Amino acid sequence: MEVFEAILSRIEVREYSGESVPDDVKLKILEAARMSPTGLNLQHWRFILVEDKDSIRRLAELSTTGKWVAGADFAIIVLTDPKYPFHLIDAGRAIQNMQLTAWSMGVGSCIYTGVREREMKKEYRIPEDLTIAAVVGFGYPKRKIKGLKNRRRLSEVAFSERFGEKLRLI
Repeated sequence: MEVFEAILSRIEVREYSGESVPDDVKLKILEAARMSPTGLNLQHWRFILVEDKDSIRRLAELSTTGKWVAGADFAIIVLTDPKYPFHLIDAGRAIQNMQLTAWSMGVGSCIYTGVREREMKKEYRIPEDLTIAAVVGFGYPKRKIKGLKNRRRLSEVAFSERFGEKLRLI
C-alpha cells in the first residue's frame, strides 16, 4: 500500500478479530516508531510493547478513555520526556508512523490518552521523569473497513497566504 493510500483509507479501529499479529509485523511497527523524527534528534521517546492478555486487560482497567483496548492483540505505551516543549509532537509523529505502518499491513489501531497515570506508572515500571503520552492498541479489524472518512473539504481548512484567503491550488 502506498503511503498516500494509507493516509486516505486509515481509520481508527477499536474492534479486533482476535487473530494474532505476527512478531515480524510488531517489530516493523516498533521500528517505524524508532525511525520517527524528534526535536533536536533527542530520541527521548520510549515504547513499551504490551502483549500479555492480562497486561492488556490491565491497560483497559487503568484507562479513563480506552476500555476498548482490552480487545486488542497488543498495545504500545508511548512515553516522552515532558521537559522538552516538543515532546507531544514527537509522540504524535511516532504514533502516526506506527499506525500507518500497521495499516499498510492490514493491522488496525487506535489511540487513547486518558489514563490513571500514577497507577499505570507503577504497574508498568515507568520512570517518574517520563510521561505517558498515549497508548496505542493494535489488531486485525473485526469488520471489513470501507476506508470512507467524513472530512471537511480542503477549501474549508486550507488557505493561501493568509487565513480565510481561498486556496490557490483549487
